[in-house]
Amino acid sequence: MDYNEILQRAEDYIAQEKDQGFCQEVKDLIAADNRAELEDRFYQNLEFGTGGLRGVIGGGTNRMNTWVINNATQGLANYIIKTYPEKAKAGQLSAVVAYDSRRFSDVFAQATACIFAANGFKTYLFTSLRPTPELSYAIRTLGCDTGVVVTASHNPPQYNGYKAYWNDGAQVIEPHDQGIINEVNSVTQVKTISKEEAIKAGSLVMIDKEIDEKYWAMVKSQLFRPDLIKEKASEVKIVYTPLHGTGAMHVEKVLGDLGLTVITVPEQREPDGNFSTVEKPNPEEAPALKMALELAKKEKADVVMATDPDADRFGGAVPDAAGNYVLITGNQMGALLCDYILTSRKELGRMPANPAVIRSIVTSTFADKICAANGVHLAECLTGFKWIAAVMAAFEKAGSHSYVFGFEESYGYNVETDVRDKDGVSAAAMCAEMTLYWRSQGKSLLQRLEELFTQFGYFEDRSISRNFAGASGVATMKGIMARLREEGLKSLGGQKVVLIRDIQTSTSYDPANPSDKKPVDLPKSNVLQFFLENGTVVSARPSGTEPKIKFYVNSMVPPTGNLADSKAASEKLCNAIEAEINGILDAAK
Repeated sequence: MDYNEILQRAEDYIAQEKDQGFCQEVKDLIAADNRAELEDRFYQNLEFGTGGLRGVIGGGTNRMNTWVINNATQGLANYIIKTYPEKAKAGQLSAVVAYDSRRFSDVFAQATACIFAANGFKTYLFTSLRPTPELSYAIRTLGCDTGVVVTASHNPPQYNGYKAYWNDGAQVIEPHDQGIINEVNSVTQVKTISKEEAIKAGSLVMIDKEIDEKYWAMVKSQLFRPDLIKEKASEVKIVYTPLHGTGAMHVEKVLGDLGLTVITVPEQREPDGNFSTVEKPNPEEAPALKMALELAKKEKADVVMATDPDADRFGGAVPDAAGNYVLITGNQMGALLCDYILTSRKELGRMPANPAVIRSIVTSTFADKICAANGVHLAECLTGFKWIAAVMAAFEKAGSHSYVFGFEESYGYNVETDVRDKDGVSAAAMCAEMTLYWRSQGKSLLQRLEELFTQFGYFEDRSISRNFAGASGVATMKGIMARLREEGLKSLGGQKVVLIRDIQTSTSYDPANPSDKKPVDLPKSNVLQFFLENGTVVSARPSGTEPKIKFYVNSMVPPTGNLADSKAASEKLCNAIEAEINGILDAAK
């Protein structure tokens, strides 16, 4: 695209964008002849992907702004109307909209709600910020046809996003995802109405406590040992941070109702779209938990908890014998919760028929071992919680299995079926109960984790990410994946590759016999997996929401009888694999 085309796209955008602040940004760039920035903002439309939108806030077709939000919502509304024409004709369609603490989230959410209302949907809009899991719960509780939450989850403050949901409370998947994308790309006119007119007409209803109270009750109903919590609550002290997001209201309420002592990091309790005390509001990254860990050490807390801005992700840390806090990874917390839930169900006689746990393909096989030991089916799915929800729904439709837990390595957990997304609030409640239970057995969470390592082998996780921004970055990432597909990998970290699984082509094969391909029963996705002879799995996947490619290393060292030896062997293996992957990425620059 030449510069004259970029300028024309910029002028067209200015003519259509209703937010004068975003318009002025573009006008200033044109006046300054900032060609590089204009190209980045206009070389494409911000792509409405399979889960929605995510991008940097600002003026331009490749940014998050009201013009992009309006087109996305009109396209989503058009698709719902075409999918349910009889309901549309009868005026029976409905939608619910929520938003988090990010900059412009309230503005984008109101614009979304007003477009739904103008298109004949009875629309529910939360009066103030709410977590993503509550949006999923609200769709199911209100019986809505769709829902949207305005959030960019754990991304840095310059980002915002838009997640679209189907009537089951899960993010949209095939065939609806592509159908919505087609409609968004075909929008020529946006219908809207003012908030005041919509409320007066009854097409927009503001909601809050009527959903909040039901959600809180549902979260508490998932717990196994309310009597134990009531009896022992005073024995556990929790330090919590919502990282300037939506979680404080719900986590404090639920854990407080249970009688637990929750000390919230005061500097991070209030919503703040600039996330002023952290570089990234991501509980996966140690720097985000710095203030919580400092407060925990001061208060001698038994567990540290954190949720991301939309409170769907949950992270934690626990003290070791010396009182130093050890961060629990997403895979480790998933294994601990899986172990606790299965242990509790067996002990209390609450294990359903044909129980099943679901994890994503880039998540550690640690839980597989735990499930096998408990006679529980382990199902795999693509990365992203919408796929866990899809497998859950498939179980229900077929009557084949009873869902008991789902999780993914990126700090996402779900302990209930009333929410069809990851839920940091219910994970916090279950983690609190789990802490109390193992305390009653004379163990800390860390000690229980080490018991699992001793029994099943030492599992370690690393992720190697590399950003490749802009149009050239997309081409670079495609080139990396193409080369890996064409050339494969014979070994990693001194371990032989015994199986390559290509989710894009739905095939797997032994690199020693590449022509003998076996089918893979998963939806297509741009993911390559390399299975090593010792049980380690390395996965390559370009992000669907950010300009980066990510390698997931899920190493496994079989039980050695000595945990220190296992840890040393794992570190050596992971270091070697990481060095080789960095070499691949460096060569692609």
